[in-house]
Amino acid sequence: MIRKPETFDEMLADPHTARSPYSAYFNWFGSENLKHLRRKSADAEAFFRRIGITFNVYGQDEADERLIPFDIVPRIIAADEWTRLERGTEQRVRAINAFLHDIYHRQEIIRAGRIPREIIAGNAAYLPEMIGVDPPGGVYTHVVGVDLVRTGENDFFVLEDNARTPSGVSYMLENRETMLQMFPELFTQLRVRPVSRYPQLLRRSLADCAPPGFSGGKPTVAVLTPGIHNSAYFEHSFLADQMGAELVESQDLRIENGRVVMRTTEGYHPIDVLYRRVDDEYLDPLTFNPESLLGVPGIMDVYRAGNITIANAPGTGIADDKALYSYMPEIVEFYTGESAILKNVPTWRCSEADSLAYVLENLKDLVVKEVHGSGGYGMLVGPAASKKELAAFEAKLRARPGNYIAQPTLALSTVPILTKSGLAPRHVDLRPFVLVSPDRIDMTPGGLTRVALKKGSLVVNSSQGGGTKDTWVLEG
Repeated sequence: MIRKPETFDEMLADPHTARSPYSAYFNWFGSENLKHLRRKSADAEAFFRRIGITFNVYGQDEADERLIPFDIVPRIIAADEWTRLERGTEQRVRAINAFLHDIYHRQEIIRAGRIPREIIAGNAAYLPEMIGVDPPGGVYTHVVGVDLVRTGENDFFVLEDNARTPSGVSYMLENRETMLQMFPELFTQLRVRPVSRYPQLLRRSLADCAPPGFSGGKPTVAVLTPGIHNSAYFEHSFLADQMGAELVESQDLRIENGRVVMRTTEGYHPIDVLYRRVDDEYLDPLTFNPESLLGVPGIMDVYRAGNITIANAPGTGIADDKALYSYMPEIVEFYTGESAILKNVPTWRCSEADSLAYVLENLKDLVVKEVHGSGGYGMLVGPAASKKELAAFEAKLRARPGNYIAQPTLALSTVPILTKSGLAPRHVDLRPFVLVSPDRIDMTPGGLTRVALKKGSLVVNSSQGGGTKDTWVLEG
């Protein structure tokens, strides 16, 4: 029998005592008028609606555009806690980059028997077209989002790595801007570290990875978007604007004299760095999906010739594949020579007979995820599932066990949200954003806190009814 773990409240040590990072905020909140705070919350919603901070939820018919819910109670992290998260995340990101170089070159980690060959060779996210390719600056994952969860005062776990095209940073920035407008006095009192430099750091990081012999002066950076119907289009246009980069779609680009060029009012201009928000499959119809209208025919030839930087590099998806996740402690140790600072969640690989047997026997107590799934889709939260849902998922597991991994149901920490009657605890996770350059790693002090707005829910994804919070990292 799996025992239900206790939940860690990040704000309160007991009903009347705040933990150290929250003490000043807790005292401030106690002196505020609840009706006034609820009006502030409504003002924040109106602001988000006015500037168009929405996302698309894809159903069986058309995409449904929704406002992402925002809660005005911040998630506050102490300076020493953040220092530990920084160290652990940087260690993990360095290992991921080293791993990607290795598996597309000598595959030493497979030769050493640390991970099985079939976990790579049989994986759809592994691109043979990248074998032997050296990305400019040696960087594969220029932007990484590492999803972290907390279960105790000193217990942080990596829930998953997002090494393909991690999204959500625009919400982090807009959440902060909104809170600065509504509660400027709090930022003075609490000495919250800023996040506003992210677009400038992103631009610098991308420019530092420009290919050798780029077109002179400052490298030309562009953001490739699938278009206005994509769920993250707001973020694509927001980041392009904030970086001073061009926002382009496939019809704006073509190959000319061995370079990728974009259409401008003065003719076609070469691009040095393409921050693409288009999945591998659709990036180049001559190399991958021939029916793709979202990519650039021939761009992989230009990339392999070293004449453009694509961020993140094609083929990085293998690093955030959930089948590989359970091997991350070995990957970190293999490439850094150190034990992983941040722990993995215990994981059963359903492709293995013993693990599958255990998962089937304990299905009602576990969380089961698709290996290639994202956004909270295709997963089972055993404790919240009905007998009918459990039976249906059991059939899926038996039919395609290799398509799933399972994990214990973690007692995610809680942070209060503002409700009609006051504060109420809700479960949260955290996605810090990491920028990788040839000579450094930058991690923005904060990140996107996602919150499960439904009482008792553990699913924080916006597509599944979750919302967001501003994340405050305090100065040391």
